[in-house]
Amino acid sequence: MYLIVGLGNPGEKYVGSRHNVGFSFLDALAGKNNLVFRLSPQQALVTETVLWQTRLVLAKPMTYMNASGMAVASLIDRYALTPERILVIHDDIDLAPGRIKIVAGGGAGGHRGVSSLIDSLGTKEFSRIKIGVGRPLDATPVDQYVLARFNADERQVLADTMELFGKGVRLFVERGIAAAMNHINSLKPL
Repeated sequence: MYLIVGLGNPGEKYVGSRHNVGFSFLDALAGKNNLVFRLSPQQALVTETVLWQTRLVLAKPMTYMNASGMAVASLIDRYALTPERILVIHDDIDLAPGRIKIVAGGGAGGHRGVSSLIDSLGTKEFSRIKIGVGRPLDATPVDQYVLARFNADERQVLADTMELFGKGVRLFVERGIAAAMNHINSLKPL
């Protein structure tokens, strides 16, 4: 079993924002496979399925980004998982919009949601798919930028990466983090 976690903020005002790209990608994966999220006692919207002959739990923490670790720690306890069975999907301002990078472990890189997971789990040793959202091109503060919605061009670039994202998740599940990193990270940006 694997836990695939998309990071984001709950609530209508955050739908379509750069910071919610983890939610968006899980919604796309769930939609493609006719899955429905339900609120769990672990403070997350969760759906369970079998894809690629593997049991998966897809989860969107409802604790807000900066406290995501609380929900994820509770889910790990609920499903008796170890960190190598967790894949976290989140936005990254240091990657161009639509660029995807898969990493194994490492620091938070200033991402408060990832920092919350590291603090709550007591380890950095979980895998991540970083989805590029770019940096602001003007003087907009980063916190305002990531909470703003994608523009039309960015939405198209992200839509074009959905298949690649799904391939990254599948490689992680079927062949492990090294295979997923080797394939996805070697691709040229869109």
